[in-house]
Amino acid sequence: MASIFSRIVAGEIPCYKIAEDDKYFAFLDISPLQKGHTLVIPKREVDYIFDLTDEELAGLQVFAKKVAIAIKKAIPCVKVGQCVLGLEVPHAHIHLVPMQSEADMRFTNPHLELTTEEFLQIAASIRKEL
Repeated sequence: MASIFSRIVAGEIPCYKIAEDDKYFAFLDISPLQKGHTLVIPKREVDYIFDLTDEELAGLQVFAKKVAIAIKKAIPCVKVGQCVLGLEVPHAHIHLVPMQSEADMRFTNPHLELTTEEFLQIAASIRKEL
């Protein structure tokens, strides 16, 4: 069975899409640590990020960089942090989180509950900066 992320890429599950190309996909995390918290994934379903080929891993990082630059322009923050955890969904992914401090990257922090309208506005503001 395909992972939830593969089903998002296939359009079977809706998301707040930020960016997409032929190999990579970025969308808002629906349980964000901060406004603008984005997930970046390879379209090819691979559980462990270090099982990606060198070319895929490099491409994923370059794609994530473009998204992170857009996030920083759209969401007031000091930096955009990057984290790879990978235990909650069996599909390699990078978390991009706008930060005011390193504490903003603690996944044990309470997650935000945003409205559909807030998600749509955040996604549009990030896409505008790409």
